Amino acid sequence: MKTLLTFILTASISFISYAQIPVGRTVMEYEVAYDGEELKMNGAGTRNMLFIELYSAGLYLKERNNDAIATAFANETMSIRIKISSSLIKRETMIKAIEDGFEKATDGNTVPLKERIAKVGEYYAKPINKGDLLELVYIKDKGIHCYYNDELYGIIEGQDFKFALFKIWLGDDPVSIDLKNKMMGN
Repeated sequence: MKTLLTFILTASISFISYAQIPVGRTVMEYEVAYDGEELKMNGAGTRNMLFIELYSAGLYLKERNNDAIATAFANETMSIRIKISSSLIKRETMIKAIEDGFEKATDGNTVPLKERIAKVGEYYAKPINKGDLLELVYIKDKGIHCYYNDELYGIIEGQDFKFALFKIWLGDDPVSIDLKNKMMGN
């Protein structure tokens, strides 16, 4: 009986260690599913300011890929999951960072996306706190599904929007080169 109990505990711990991966001060799932499609973590890292970890972010794809621009442009189901790890991140700072990210990702040409960028702020209107999970999930041919702590808040259509959004983290001028490299599995 003791041997069986030891086996069960060992198997449970092994499953847990493979199901979740430490990323900075948070833990992220290795596999997630959206709209019936299984996605695996391509890579993950942290966004830091000076010596403070602001959040952890993971890129989830159907198949591993290390081409950032091709990934951002692809019409395939994928996700960027962001776990807030600092109380310095508030709703206003996150929305401002995303707006600034769109400016950089589009070389200042946000006019065609303006209304859809505003929807991001609407969907994340609740206060953002340490420990919260933001999910930006692109479902093939359907658009970006915006989740806040596992609850769907809205959908933003358009592959052009998805391309610009994912370029915030994966583009030529990303929010963080180190985070981009880690999300691409480098």
